[in-house]
Amino acid sequence: MTDSTQPQRAIVIGAGLGGLASAMRLGAKGYAVTVIDKLDLPGGRGSSITQGGYRFDLGPTIVTVPQGLRDLWAACGRDFDRDVTLKPMDPFYEIRWPDGSSFTARQDDAAMEAEVARLSTGDVAGYRKFLNDSEDRYWFGYENLGRRPMNELWELIKVLPRFAWLRADRSVYSHAARRVRDPRLRFALSFHPLFIGGDPFRVTSMYILVSHLEKAFGVHYAMGGVQAIAKAMAQVIRDQGGQLQMDTEVDEIVVENGRAAGVRLANGTRIEADVVVSNADAGHTYTRLLRNRPRKRWTDAKLQRTRWSMGLYVWYFGTKGTRDMWRDVGHHTIVVGPRYRAHIKDIFINGHLADDMSLYVHRPSITDSSVAPDGDDCFYVLSPVPHLGHENGVDWAQEEEPYRQKMLAMLEERLLPGLSERVSESLVFTPETFRDRYLSPLGAGFSIEPRILQSAYFRPHNVSEEVPGLYLAGAGTHPGAGVPGVIGTAEVLARLVPDARPTARPATPLPMAAE
Repeated sequence: MTDSTQPQRAIVIGAGLGGLASAMRLGAKGYAVTVIDKLDLPGGRGSSITQGGYRFDLGPTIVTVPQGLRDLWAACGRDFDRDVTLKPMDPFYEIRWPDGSSFTARQDDAAMEAEVARLSTGDVAGYRKFLNDSEDRYWFGYENLGRRPMNELWELIKVLPRFAWLRADRSVYSHAARRVRDPRLRFALSFHPLFIGGDPFRVTSMYILVSHLEKAFGVHYAMGGVQAIAKAMAQVIRDQGGQLQMDTEVDEIVVENGRAAGVRLANGTRIEADVVVSNADAGHTYTRLLRNRPRKRWTDAKLQRTRWSMGLYVWYFGTKGTRDMWRDVGHHTIVVGPRYRAHIKDIFINGHLADDMSLYVHRPSITDSSVAPDGDDCFYVLSPVPHLGHENGVDWAQEEEPYRQKMLAMLEERLLPGLSERVSESLVFTPETFRDRYLSPLGAGFSIEPRILQSAYFRPHNVSEEVPGLYLAGAGTHPGAGVPGVIGTAEVLARLVPDARPTARPATPLPMAAE
């Protein structure tokens, strides 16, 4: 192992937001940290690609709990707001239905109740009850369970009565349906699990807490995109004495004397460490990085039985001379298709690529001029699709372009008239891209689906059940996906990793990968 007079070393596999947050936390605990990632920029799904003068932010687009980031920076003796500029969104987003009706989400209570009343006067009282329900679940599910380790069975047993009281057995949709009658409002109050990879008709109603997150903290955009947050995190790590090795892939976690002892890179280079954190997908960690180790819980067979989140089809494109066009299209828009329940079933259960779709449209250029040339626009349009693991799965080599054409037609008809004549740059990600770029099992967009028996204790633990000295961060572990979730995995992890031993000697850099 390393010289006992040197600071203890930690390796973080993956520079996603969860990995970067873990590296910051470990640096604050006294470890000499090296982050290793196969991409060219830090951020993982929160990284970006610049093409033809347009910066396409690839993954998360909003920040809903800025305090989680501020707490992370504070743990490192830093001020988040000096490193990153957040801009509050008002409105948060607009939902548009095929019948021409719409719903605009805002933080102001009176404005929200007016929107509810405009669609269905009789649902205002039920909406208020729903918000109260959401706050109850926030305090229990987010501030309590979500911020502490759930790797001990006793921790689960203690909270079972509260789970039962809050009817965690109900789905998000069924809870919304108990509070409001209008089908459009049921959609507006239940679609949020899709942004963490969950089926609204099957994910536990604990996740209605998102409505309280929006109300309490607002919805924010990071100027420069989430990539700006990732770059700021990387700088904190460097300022702590840590380092990032980009364009470098870890092939295996090295285990010696029954403990994680470092990693072996794809080029054969071995790097030793006292602590190893995997921000790679939990499925990839166990099936690939620990492929040569016997596993008791997270076996290949168990992971094959696991229900994974849906896949994502994302079209990134730039448009010429459109900044003053489409004046009624805001920063975030959800364009709803003709079906809800049946479409979700096609995605999650049937594994069928339907002709209809619902779209999340991100237009950052109206807030952040740095994403596109002057007068131009930058768009990110996301459609949930089946992951790659379904029987008779989608042949994306054949379907990628036809699906884009269907998406284009829907956008032109419902949101962006004349779009086809204005597109100047284009980039498409399919579930196969997620599989290859992010090493996501089955090309799933958000790792393991957050069903009730795949959450908290039932999720891969932050401290590995298979190998001592190995810890997990990111969407596939507790508390789960989404920017607040993956940042939270680092907070939980930091409670489990012991402080590094004190030493007076500065760390020497870890050996870099061979060229």
